[in-house]
Amino acid sequence: MKNITVYDIAREANVSVSTVSRVLNDTAPVKASTREKVNKIIKKYQFQPNALARSLISKATGTIGIIVPDITNPFFPEVFKGAETEARAKGYTFFLCDTEGDYERESEYLSILKEKRVDGIVFLGGRINLARCSPKLAEEVTELSKQIPVVLVNGNLPKSSMYRVMTDEAAGAELATRHLIEMGHRDIAFLGGYDAMSTTSQKVKAYKRIMKEAGLPVRPEWIIHDGLSIESGKAMMGQLIGMKERPSAVLCVNDFTAVGAVKEAIERGLRIPEDISVVGYDDTHLSTAIIPELTTVTQHTYELGKQAVQILHQLINREETRKLTLFQPELVVRQSTGPYHELAPKVE
Repeated sequence: MKNITVYDIAREANVSVSTVSRVLNDTAPVKASTREKVNKIIKKYQFQPNALARSLISKATGTIGIIVPDITNPFFPEVFKGAETEARAKGYTFFLCDTEGDYERESEYLSILKEKRVDGIVFLGGRINLARCSPKLAEEVTELSKQIPVVLVNGNLPKSSMYRVMTDEAAGAELATRHLIEMGHRDIAFLGGYDAMSTTSQKVKAYKRIMKEAGLPVRPEWIIHDGLSIESGKAMMGQLIGMKERPSAVLCVNDFTAVGAVKEAIERGLRIPEDISVVGYDDTHLSTAIIPELTTVTQHTYELGKQAVQILHQLINREETRKLTLFQPELVVRQSTGPYHELAPKVE
């Protein structure tokens, strides 16, 4: 059997090629009887339109690029899940780009996605999370956004007016800090992240603000920034436990560092939450995969991804949409936090 084309479909249905295209892409109204006739012929020949040919005609490829900094961090796959579900429902496929936190690789992927003629880009992490992003890195994205719709998730760029979908991360840190104070804790530490990251600085500022409002001291040595991984969480908790005085509770920058902190504390002979309470951030699947289960802050990761694609779809179709979509976080209380108890003797 010869390869069937849209021209063959149009000829047999006695309609124009543009009508067949409208039926295939559902881009404009087509009379019900005409649509039924065209679809019957499409089904008869089991016609599958060539993606490249469609893109040349419609100037759209039906693909979206998504850039993430670390696919092993469960936060990002959970955002991606929401994005993918919404994208599939709207007929898009994805190019998934893992930069491993390398800004040069981000630039490479931006160039590749432009060459692939993607319809839009969802950008997570990396340069959009820098507290002070360089003008060169910021300009690269803002200039590209003039040609291809771009949506930032939980990030921003200086001197830009990008479309953003985000959770109020400062509000989440406030919820977590208040929770610990309400449980009777007065000596609270903050672990994880990097000074250069806006996501870290927002949480630390919120933590300090709530501590100050409660009339509680913030001890600089109890604020430790040394990564986002389980391994760094273990190392930072080990550093904290090794101090002459240790806190009764710890707020971590994400669930990864919180899991590391829990593991280290237990390995050092501490009980959680009796000897030290630990709060994570993100409410990833990891938070319920450990014992004790982790008290954490949900960022509504699935909804973040879903909403990002909804906004991107509107931009692709030149529809009006708001610049900022803001989700409010929620505290999820589980087993890793409890009432303050008099501290047990320091573990050597």
